Amino acid sequence: MTGILIQALQFFASLSMLVLIHEFGHYITARMVGARVDKFYLFFNPWFSLYKRKIGGTEYGIGWLPLGGYVSLYDSREIFMDEESEATKQKEELEKQLKRARRRGNNMDVVRLEAEVETLSKKIEELKERQRTMEPVKDELRAKKPWQRLIVMIAGVVMNVIFAIGIYSAMLYTWGEQYIHNDDMVNGYIFNEEAEALGFRDGDRIVTIDGEKIGNVVEISERLLIVGHDLDVEILRDGEPMTLNLAMEDLVAMRERGGYTNFIGEFVPFVVSSIEYDSTRDAGIVEGDHIVAINGEAVNDFVSALPLLNNIKSTTADLTVERDGETLDIAVPVDENGKIGVRIASVVPRKVEYSFWESFPAGLKYTGKKLASYWDQLVMMVNPETKLYKEMGGFIAIGSIFPDAWNWYNFWNITALLSVMLAVMNLLPIPVLDGGHVLFTLWEMITRRKPSEKFMTIAQNIGFYILMALILYANGSDILRLFS
Repeated sequence: MTGILIQALQFFASLSMLVLIHEFGHYITARMVGARVDKFYLFFNPWFSLYKRKIGGTEYGIGWLPLGGYVSLYDSREIFMDEESEATKQKEELEKQLKRARRRGNNMDVVRLEAEVETLSKKIEELKERQRTMEPVKDELRAKKPWQRLIVMIAGVVMNVIFAIGIYSAMLYTWGEQYIHNDDMVNGYIFNEEAEALGFRDGDRIVTIDGEKIGNVVEISERLLIVGHDLDVEILRDGEPMTLNLAMEDLVAMRERGGYTNFIGEFVPFVVSSIEYDSTRDAGIVEGDHIVAINGEAVNDFVSALPLLNNIKSTTADLTVERDGETLDIAVPVDENGKIGVRIASVVPRKVEYSFWESFPAGLKYTGKKLASYWDQLVMMVNPETKLYKEMGGFIAIGSIFPDAWNWYNFWNITALLSVMLAVMNLLPIPVLDGGHVLFTLWEMITRRKPSEKFMTIAQNIGFYILMALILYANGSDILRLFS
């Protein structure tokens, strides 16, 4: 339970920062271009607010529905919008009364109610026309030049990108960058059964994927999992180059089965680099010995030896050892933990340290890679063949990526990634999202014609339904995964 609470705390802390940063971008640029800001809220506040305070002309508050936040800009048409909303409610109530009167056959009430409904219908149309034709006043955003409105609309996305750059830069300055480089994996990799089914074999060295060289070994799993076409993987097997042709449908099926778990690991030969137990040294083991079998069972690497030793705890193991071209049999005591007290040489991660000024361009470059990667994933998500849409998740999926123990490095790393994701998602050309507003404003700047109010209303409604469908699908998928 404590772990879940820590995850929830991290999730809401991260979400709050991201929402505030995003909405602050809209807020500050609106103020800069002279537009009046009526409300600035963290989270949504239907019916009531947890906290609110008016300073100057702006109401600052915290809502109770943690699905985002908003900045409400002044619109002089709101008085007519409110009148229209109230008239629409009255009309709907009268229409219900009219239906009941018709069922009862009360002609006098029918005539009266029909007249009242007609009057309200005309009033609603008049209010809509007044909204459509009303000229904007000075401190409205719609009174500003298109380029000024464009700045306000895109400012939230820009702030999320800047926030990610700042986090990554600070992380690189504080902790540096540590990773295992593919060039250092001189003994190759070990693979799980799913990888072997694709054609990989323990000890294979991966050189390129689709003609591109590998740097950080993490890139290998990313490129094989997020894929939209067949891949050619160049490998070295026993020093000989060869190419594996991996079909996209096989990679997709592997991902759907969860085959990416322990997909790849370091191939470490069981070569002794140092000895910790005197009993092992007394038995005859020396540094540099290559253990190739335990109790007659072949050992290909250090990982495959672990279960064999674990099965013979507190006994003696008959080790077959290769030393200077000779093969020796040596009996070595195994302790109660299944260990023989030797250390194995594995690949040492590379570490890059950054000065204060070096961290900024490095953070910018790192953010750019994350933006490109996440955009590629979204593009592939709309391709049904990749079946990546099945991986879409909502708030539960996002919350679950935080660890169940507090760790500042992981917290900031995940927060920066979510900031990148939020920026990309908001830039999608869907009406009601920032990207939709940007698209319409660019259209206006190019054609010098504003889209009609009717068109904008229809587009906003369509965008709203698309967004709601995506939210319901993502969070519904989360719930289904919980039960499955």
